[in-house]
Amino acid sequence: MLIKTQRDGFHHDRPSEITPAGVYLQRRAVMQHLATGVAGAALASWASRQARAQTARPGKLAPLPGARSAVAGASTMEKWTEYKDASTYNNYYEFGTDKADPAKNAHTLKTSPWTVEVEGLVKKPAKYAIENLLKLSAQEERVYRMRCVEGWSMVIPWVGYSLAELIRKVEPLGSAKYVEFLTLADPKTMPFVGSRILEWPYAEGLRLDEAMHPLTLLSFGMYGEVLPNQNGAPVRLVVPWKYGFKNAKSIVKIRFTEKQPATAWNVAAANEYGFYSNVNPNVDHPRWSQATERRIGEDGLLSKRRKTLMFNGYEAQVGQLYAGMDLKKFY
Repeated sequence: MLIKTQRDGFHHDRPSEITPAGVYLQRRAVMQHLATGVAGAALASWASRQARAQTARPGKLAPLPGARSAVAGASTMEKWTEYKDASTYNNYYEFGTDKADPAKNAHTLKTSPWTVEVEGLVKKPAKYAIENLLKLSAQEERVYRMRCVEGWSMVIPWVGYSLAELIRKVEPLGSAKYVEFLTLADPKTMPFVGSRILEWPYAEGLRLDEAMHPLTLLSFGMYGEVLPNQNGAPVRLVVPWKYGFKNAKSIVKIRFTEKQPATAWNVAAANEYGFYSNVNPNVDHPRWSQATERRIGEDGLLSKRRKTLMFNGYEAQVGQLYAGMDLKKFY
């Protein structure tokens, strides 16, 4: 999200200004590919590219390994964004409006103890300590493309499991049509909570069938470690076919509703940020085109922009969710 102020506006570090670097080498990922029996030229090419890459050092947080996911579409073969870029160039408005602010300010976030409450139209409402939430399902590693509305993108290896695992556990009622996500809003540890940029707490939402899609990830980690604070610790949402702001960070409540929930950016600027916010090169933001993007860490200022892919490249997996919908009206 881009807020034009005296402080940030065009003074954001641009993705193209970040020093290009190789992808983070994770030998465990190569071994997992080998163990699954995936062979031939594709694997050899992937392993060779990873081996040649300049290694980025993770943040030395607690390890959180995950088995390679078997979910269709959950492992792109594209180069991973270097860890230092993925953890220092992001949006988390509770810690500031500049892309570099979360990494500077989020050290104040207290992630333990942490509880996620599930309520609303479910048979089995519950409160989960983060430790118990982690144990609901086996952790998987998924390499997803991520796309922001301002035209920058990353490829990140997330660790978590399908949100559907939790949804099945709480048993939604037949009247439940949507899932709302509420995030922590603690002015004592989040210096920008209370600012007029957005209404707090930050709220997001999905249609129930979107939330149940196996690609929708409840994430607890990235790059084989627990999430850094600035990336949404200790638990966040990852919906790879939608723009980044749909991916609620530091979730404390999940609510099942019959009516479409109000979401933070849709409330703040409904003409710019729709409820669905699917990545769509054919629907421009009022202030910029969405037809192309630039991958963080690639080739500097003169790098050729990539064409934005429909549903961020996940059309084969999720396109049926929107069959018959006018995607310019329901943007």
